[in-house]
Amino acid sequence: MDLGFETIGNATLVCHDKKPILVTDPWLVGTAYFGSWGRSHEIPPETLDAVTNCEFVWLSHGHPDHLSPPSLELVQGKKFLLPDHVGGRIFEGLKDRGFNVTVMRDRRWYRLSDRIRVLSIADYNQDAILLVNVGDNLIANLNDASDRGWGGDVRRAVTKSRVSFLLQQPKGTGDAEMINLWREDGTFIEPKATTRMPIGRLLAGQSKEFGTTFCVPFSSMHRFQRADCMWAQKYRIKLSDYPMGFESRTTELLPAFTRYDVTRDLAEPLNPQPNNSAPAEPGDFGDDWSEPLESTDAVKITKYFKAISHLETFLDFIRIRVGGIEHVVELARRRFDRGLTFEAPRNSLMIAVDNEIFDDLLNANFMKTTIHGQEERLLSGPDFIPYVTKYADNGLAKSKKELDAYFKEYMMRTPLAFLKHRIEKRSTNFLRFSLKENSHLFRLGVRTYFWAKGRGFS
Repeated sequence: MDLGFETIGNATLVCHDKKPILVTDPWLVGTAYFGSWGRSHEIPPETLDAVTNCEFVWLSHGHPDHLSPPSLELVQGKKFLLPDHVGGRIFEGLKDRGFNVTVMRDRRWYRLSDRIRVLSIADYNQDAILLVNVGDNLIANLNDASDRGWGGDVRRAVTKSRVSFLLQQPKGTGDAEMINLWREDGTFIEPKATTRMPIGRLLAGQSKEFGTTFCVPFSSMHRFQRADCMWAQKYRIKLSDYPMGFESRTTELLPAFTRYDVTRDLAEPLNPQPNNSAPAEPGDFGDDWSEPLESTDAVKITKYFKAISHLETFLDFIRIRVGGIEHVVELARRRFDRGLTFEAPRNSLMIAVDNEIFDDLLNANFMKTTIHGQEERLLSGPDFIPYVTKYADNGLAKSKKELDAYFKEYMMRTPLAFLKHRIEKRSTNFLRFSLKENSHLFRLGVRTYFWAKGRGFS
């Protein structure tokens, strides 16, 4: 290919300028989330060859379906480009392992070849986006990130391009999130995926928001493949789901696996083989559900959660249940009615605690999570997940002082966009946690929100 790109794998984009130049988030081999995720489709040999011949590798964030440790061995020796995440955990980790790493300044264009330039923006959720200019065409690689103040940058770049492509996960789909949730009375909390609108309608709305010419489903090509989380497979998005409900006068939906030749303005589908491997057993990944928690583990678990100061502002306790042994981390001196119980195999749990990657356990969906009080807010709300997995684990901000400095750093990069987003976030949280989803006010608020987004008021 003289000039163009292809999408393959989960969130893998390969850009060409006479030769392979850039690959993003190469999940090429192996599994993710303690073996619970596998790629939904195989990567064709010719595409794999192009990936391994790219000069540059961009990694959006630290999730193992984007930053895949076994896949890094196939691109060892390349020039790694990283978003400017506060905390610099990925940068330090790769640098210590001898990788050639450059941190990209936010909103600055970097030239990778005669006809390919890239611009990266990191956000406070430890996510990042990449804008790729290929000739006069723009690829907006938003992977699985949600707009946290960078939406205006994307829209402005789209208006300056001849042809534009949106690469993004359908938002609000639920299958790539933690869904093994239970109430205190022992009833299962059905994932939002059971009531979601058609996937195509979601993608059409996202395309309208940014005004792109084409939309390519992205960052959602995985399958559950570990025996103790196969129950979640029914909530997964299938390739046949993406066109459902996609109606747009301005944007054309392309297949999830696409090769686009810029010089000829020609898109052609790639047809990779589905991954039909048999489910793997937990023991294949070192997990034995009967293995009990040890006393030294309890000390580490307490230290891990106690270090995150924000938890005590909305939680009374965290209970860990492993191999029939329970350990309670007390965060409050009284009341003791708001809490979380996590039931998991010892090996994966302690890897997550020791390496501060608790999000990997949540997304794996073999760990059972029971919510005690304030069902919506405790786990899926704005408190536990971001403060533990984003700001503390990835951003290294655990104390109130560290959190203040963390948010100040992101705010100072683009003060107006940051503050507008934070106001918007508070409004959407009000809708989520103060109004019932089937109420008139909730539906009115949702319609108003998406109308404003479509008009560019963000």
